[in-house]
Amino acid sequence: MAQQQGISMPSSFGGLMRYNEEYESPFKFSPESIILFVIVIVVFVSVLKIFWPLAAV
Repeated sequence: MAQQQGISMPSSFGGLMRYNEEYESPFKFSPESIILFVIVIVVFVSVLKIFWPLAAV
């Protein structure tokens, strides 16, 4: 058996996080809306590259 070393954790936490203390963002997005947003950005950048090309980079 392990020996007692005299080290004690605070009795209320003990290294565990209580779920009601987690940060909750006011913005809640579904995974589908994030994927759609990324697709819209990719299409927008592609259209810009086609219709407004810059010098060869």
